[in-house]
Amino acid sequence: MQQQAIEVVREYTEAVFRRARTPMEPLNFEVDWADQPSRHKSYPDAPRLPLPATPPDLPTLRDLHTGEHLPPVTGWSLARLAALLRLSYGVLDRRLGINWNQDAAKRAHFEHAVWGRGTASGGGMYPVELYLVAGAGGPLLPGAYHYHTGSHMLERLLIGDVTGTVRAALGVDATSGDSYLLAGIRFWKNSFKYNSFCYHVVTQDLGALLGSWDLLAPALGVPLRRLLCFDPAPLERLLDLDGDAESVFAVVPLDWGDSGAGPAATPVPADVRTRYPAFERSRRVRDFAAVTAVHRAAAAPAAPAPDTVDTAAPRELPGAPVELPAAQLDRLARPLSTVLAGRSSSFGRFRRPPDLTAAELGTTLAFAAAGRRYLADVKRPDGGPELTRLWVFANHVDGLPGGGYAYCERRHALLPAAPEPEGGMAAFLQQQYFLTNYTMGQVGAVLAISGRPDAVLDVFGPRGYRLLNAEVGTVAQRAYCAATAQDLGCGAVLGFDNVAMNTALGLDGTDERTVLFLLLGRHPQATADMACRL
Repeated sequence: MQQQAIEVVREYTEAVFRRARTPMEPLNFEVDWADQPSRHKSYPDAPRLPLPATPPDLPTLRDLHTGEHLPPVTGWSLARLAALLRLSYGVLDRRLGINWNQDAAKRAHFEHAVWGRGTASGGGMYPVELYLVAGAGGPLLPGAYHYHTGSHMLERLLIGDVTGTVRAALGVDATSGDSYLLAGIRFWKNSFKYNSFCYHVVTQDLGALLGSWDLLAPALGVPLRRLLCFDPAPLERLLDLDGDAESVFAVVPLDWGDSGAGPAATPVPADVRTRYPAFERSRRVRDFAAVTAVHRAAAAPAAPAPDTVDTAAPRELPGAPVELPAAQLDRLARPLSTVLAGRSSSFGRFRRPPDLTAAELGTTLAFAAAGRRYLADVKRPDGGPELTRLWVFANHVDGLPGGGYAYCERRHALLPAAPEPEGGMAAFLQQQYFLTNYTMGQVGAVLAISGRPDAVLDVFGPRGYRLLNAEVGTVAQRAYCAATAQDLGCGAVLGFDNVAMNTALGLDGTDERTVLFLLLGRHPQATADMACRL
């Protein structure tokens, strides 16, 4: 059965990587924008609890990178949890930029407004749903809660201590936790636009959110262990979710500090579930066979042997390294809260000159690559190996010849992979990009995040696809943060022909593949923008 599930995942990933040449089913799909789901899932009948809205002062990205000047690790509090939720996935501002994008005029109208959040999301769909299962001894009445991203409130779905259900689902990983933060994904919030491509996007969205949490936890002085390998079925029953439409993908145990212990609660029966119905805006909710099939296959829990996970890591590459300037950590000296509030996708706004500098590129690479040790479930002191590698298509980087390079974090250097294509890098990149929202001649560099999907599936089983994409999303979110702190533009895209990009990097004949791309460059200095902070 597991081998069959692995083949389902392999077929899906192959379809994703070849979608620039062979479109995925359903063909001729048209988005029904008038019937799109609500951007904020809500439970209208559930009692609501407001959360603290003012985040605390947080350390800078530089301090997070070096580990200096961080607060001591303590227990969770309601204020720290509220800061984590709001800065990572809550609405922070309304954005209206005067630029040449086709929808700029529509954004002036409230119904088409763009609302900024700290974490990147494919297409701005934000499909992750956050739930809190509060146990006895914490600051909240024991029960199950949903985080309403639009209003920054908790919606209480159930009263009673149901943490035993979470512990049972986690199995051997249920070693700690007075309460649990659950990250689920509702596919329709993304698939209404991306149809069968949805699962690839949303699993990277989850990684981007966890990347924000990985930065926020040390900044807030709280421990954060993300668990990704467990049986989601008991949690779906608890939250009354249709597992094919919405499922729990990650669990974070929370241990409350001395921030106010509530009364003890009597555990409720194991078969209890929430009863409040969620609001559904769409008149017609569609499912897509490819999404359902790959989700059912990838839902199988993974339990790899710790001594096998190294075989899933990218292999060492030969070549004479091209040294990069030392990372300019002073350029990362902005508070994390400021960086998250200012993060946005470039979406076609790149302009040059001046060119990107090698130091700016190296600083971004160093900060992004530091988030790759991702396998907390492996139970190794080093967190396990990296599942991804960073590559650079140098386009307009001052002091760096055009061409393809692999980034070596250990040496902070680039390994030449391919010379600049005939006709120039910008022309090559534009030919391989099948969307219309970016002009590659204005982009300084394209970063590619790669992995070895087949090797990951061999080690972790079908769940490995989700683990790999989670690390990809984490690296992307860290790149966004590093770019924002340096006043650079960044845009994550999935619109390149992966086959051609792999060939350009010399990956043909290997099992390594590009998974996600990040455009890096500069924005115009003179812009007309409105940012309404909330």
